[in-house]
Amino acid sequence: MAPVKRKAHWYFDYISPYAYLQFHQMPRFRERLDISLEPVLFAGLLNAWGQLGPAEIPEKRLATYKFCTWRAQQMGLPFRTPVHHPYNPLPTLRLTLARGSHAADIDKIFDAIWGRGLDMADADVFDELKASLGPADAPELDAEAAKAALHTNTDSAVAKGVYGVPTFAVEDATAENGWRLFWGFDAGDWMLDWLDNPNMFESPAMRTADDCLVGARRRRPEEK
Repeated sequence: MAPVKRKAHWYFDYISPYAYLQFHQMPRFRERLDISLEPVLFAGLLNAWGQLGPAEIPEKRLATYKFCTWRAQQMGLPFRTPVHHPYNPLPTLRLTLARGSHAADIDKIFDAIWGRGLDMADADVFDELKASLGPADAPELDAEAAKAALHTNTDSAVAKGVYGVPTFAVEDATAENGWRLFWGFDAGDWMLDWLDNPNMFESPAMRTADDCLVGARRRRPEEK
């Protein structure tokens, strides 16, 4: 009898090239986890925690594109930086939710944005992408319902402590709020190692991280 898989939410926004890369690692994670794919608005996470996104810092923006280009090549994935980035991801996120957040749709949308570098700011390009998805498996949500679903997903992610994308939230009764978070494309191996070693976060070394005190705090620009 196969072991029961832990439930996990994968929070993502198409605006993140790291989410594109991690999405293509999903088969190895599905072997261990029962994963639901949850679109969120990255800007909503940033606003909730008072952060800037990587693409809002010019040098980090360029470095991100170049690193992801290299990493995609290492993974054997097509990668082309979009014509415009950052861009408004709301139409693609709401479209995904309206159609039920299916992996096949998500794959095609990620490929359009990061595999082929299509311009999602172009209404005609978006309409062509939407048409290419074909008929939905079930009646689509209307615009207001899809908008509300995205808001709910983003709020739920923030409530779990999610601050960036991509993030896995894996059920864990020993975690403070019942969910163990693994943020970032490079955290996948860590998550798999934890599944093999569920007491990892109880180790003395991990506990020192819990006990670390804040020694100084940089004032935010609005506080000056």
